Formats: sequence, structure tokens, C-alpha cells
Amino acid sequence: MWNYTNAVHEHFLHPHNAGPMEDANAIGEVGSLACGDALKLYLKINDDGIIEKASFETFGCASAIASSSVLTDMVKGMKAEDALKLTNKEIAEALGGLPKEKMHCSVMGQEALEAAIRQWKGETPVPHAHEEGRLVCKCFGVTDAQIIRAIRENGLKTVEEITNYTKAGGACGDCQDQIAEILAAELQQKPLTELRPVSKPRMTNVQRMQLVMKTIEEEIRPQLAADGGDIELVDVDGKRVVVSLRGRCAQCRSSEVTIRNLVERVLREHVEADIVVEEA
Repeated sequence: MWNYTNAVHEHFLHPHNAGPMEDANAIGEVGSLACGDALKLYLKINDDGIIEKASFETFGCASAIASSSVLTDMVKGMKAEDALKLTNKEIAEALGGLPKEKMHCSVMGQEALEAAIRQWKGETPVPHAHEEGRLVCKCFGVTDAQIIRAIRENGLKTVEEITNYTKAGGACGDCQDQIAEILAAELQQKPLTELRPVSKPRMTNVQRMQLVMKTIEEEIRPQLAADGGDIELVDVDGKRVVVSLRGRCAQCRSSEVTIRNLVERVLREHVEADIVVEEA
């Protein structure tokens, strides 16, 4: 179970400044529903360059919602130029810290803020997922430029830390050697073997079942509880996990993306398996 602070719980259960802003004059979008978390940040900046209002829309986990919520509180009243200096560390610290596996949520907030202010200044509001650089992680659309920036700004030392901050390498894992090479260059050519992640022992059916059930209870059911939908585990066979949806919930909030997409995304993020989602 993730060890969330009281501040994270509060911002997740009662998010501040949630929803679109009709009179926003600066909008920053980062992430992708296809890749998992996504954030759209709205700002109202006056003629003096002061951020008067901020709001957000997000699709993601508790940490993504909490990070977006606290960010909108932090930037209100700030000069846009000063807001540009905010770091993902400061966003996480405002929440009393985030689990290391969820630090990418604070990075997403920092990137959305920068994208919005770039747009307001008349610059190309290019999210970091599309900034100049060589694509390294195809699963999450992360470039070498993003990885290098995360290493330098956060003092990252391992491939695992890079995954926690950028999600790169967190799905199929095919890009982990490339990530290790980038990290080696940033750490002045440390031997590559020291940087590669240690291979994980093969997971048994019982262990995978436990992990799937833990993920369903902690990450999925809380998001569906208010909507009336639910899921049930049907079978775990090696690396194949079959999940049955119960309750179509056609009008619920989750259906904007579809419950099926929600279940597939969260399980793939936490469980190394082939996920099959069916309707009960």
C-alpha cells in the first residue's frame, strides 16, 4: 500500500480548483490518456503577469489529483516568471512528500505549468513529451531530453529512480538499457552494469494474484466507488490476467475514458502481465 500523507489524502478526496476555466488565458496540457496520467492546467494571468486564478482537469491516480490540486493553490498570486521556477520537488514537498513511485505526478504538474506559461508568453507551448530529443520510451513517449532533465534537476542515480520520475521503462522495459546509457553519460561514464536494474525473480501465480487484488482494492475500486461500477477478478494464469467488469455505468465520470481503459491502464502500470478485460 502506498504511504500517502494526510495532505495527499485531503487534496485527493477534496481537490481544490478542479474543473475547466472559461476565462483562462494560459493552458498547459501534458501526458496522454493512452499512456496513463494526463493533466490540463488552466491559468488566468493579468496584465501585470500575476496568476489570478488556476484550475485543473486530470486523469490519473490519487497522487496525480493531489499534485494538481496543490499546484493550483501554490501558483495563485505568484508572478508568472516566479512560477516558472517552481520545481517538482517543491510540489511534492507541499504535499508532505510523495511515494517514490509516484514522483512522476509532481513532474507532470511542473511540466503543465511551464507549458501554460510558455503559451501565455507567446512561445510554443510544447509539452515535454514532444520536446526536441530522441524518443527513448515508446510506451510513455519519453525522450532522452526529458530523462536528462529529470536526472539533472533531481539528482537521480539509478534507472529505477528515472522510472519513478518519468515513467520511462515502467512498462515493457525494452528501453532500460538506453536509459542506463543516458544515465551513465550523465554520471561520467559509470560502468553500465552498475546502472542496469537487477532482474526481478519470476513471479508465481499466487504472488501475481495478490498483487492484482492489492492493485484493484487500492487503486481501482476507490475511483469507481462513487460511480456505482465495480470489477471482479476472474482468473490469473501465468502472465495472463482476466478481469470481468460488473456494472456498465454508462453515465459515470469514469466512462469519459471508459472503465475498461481505466482498469487496463492501472493494472498494466502495477502488474507485469497480459491484461484481458471482459464485460460480465
